[in-house]
Amino acid sequence: MDLSKPSAENVEYIVEQLKKKLKVLNFDAIKPAHFSEAWYDELKDIYDMVMKRETFSPSEIQAIVEELGSLRKR
Repeated sequence: MDLSKPSAENVEYIVEQLKKKLKVLNFDAIKPAHFSEAWYDELKDIYDMVMKRETFSPSEIQAIVEELGSLRKR
């Protein structure tokens, strides 16, 4: 999958992969449809950072989820 270009499909893929990697219980509150392609670069940066790491502390997960929340469509 080529994640270098913003698209609805790439946004969906990134959000689904983040949900799997972070294993957050209430991650259903964040759905791919909540994100605009306008924020794709920021979303991709979060994805790249998360995929590089093996584990996260609870506070790191909370910070990541909060950052994702700030990127949601308004």
